[in-house]
Amino acid sequence: MAQAMRCELITWSEVQRLCLQLARLVRESDYRPAVVVAIGRGGLVPARLVCDYLDIMALATIRIEHYLAGSSKQAHAVIRYPLCTGIEGLDVLLIDDVNDGGDTLETALQHLQSFSPRRIKTAVMHKKATTHVAVDYYAKKIIKWRWLIYPWAVQEDISSFLQHLSPTPGSLEEAQQRLAEQFGVRVPRRSLAAVYAFMDR
Repeated sequence: MAQAMRCELITWSEVQRLCLQLARLVRESDYRPAVVVAIGRGGLVPARLVCDYLDIMALATIRIEHYLAGSSKQAHAVIRYPLCTGIEGLDVLLIDDVNDGGDTLETALQHLQSFSPRRIKTAVMHKKATTHVAVDYYAKKIIKWRWLIYPWAVQEDISSFLQHLSPTPGSLEEAQQRLAEQFGVRVPRRSLAAVYAFMDR
C-alpha cells in the first residue's frame, strides 16, 4: 500500500534540546523580550521552556485554531482565545512549535500588533521550507516536508491516523506495522498501547 504521508515522532528530549537552542539564539542576538507569548496549543511547552532558560517570568498565551486532529486543517487560522494582557510598548517574543505554512504565525502577528508592542520577534523549534512567513529564530529547518508529531499530541495524532486505517488493525503489532508503512512513523509499543487505552472505539 502506498505511503499516505511521511511523519516524524519528536521526543521530549528533542524538544528540550531544540528549546535550549532557541534560547541560546535569542540570547546571542541581544534581544531581551519583556514578555513571551505562546501560541496555543503547540507553542505552550516550548514557550515555557524558553522562559525558563532565559529567566523570563512574563508568559502570556493566545489560542489559534488551524490544524485539527492529525494533519487535517481548517481553511483559515482563527483566533479562539485572544491575548488577555497588555503588551503596549514592550518587546515581545512570540513562540510556536512549528512554522509550517505560516498562516498561524501571520494571524498571531497581526493580532499582537493591534496591542501596540514596541517590537515582536518570532521563534519556533521547527521551520519548514514550505512557509511563506519568515521567523527570527528557529532551531531546526525541515527541508523535506513531513508531519511532526510532538509528544504533547501523540494521542491526538496517532488516534486520528488509526481511525483512518481500513480495515482497523487487529493488534498492536499490526497497528505498528501499518503506521510505519502508511505514515513512515514507528510508534513504540508502550506509547501505542497508551493511545489505544484512551481511544473511543
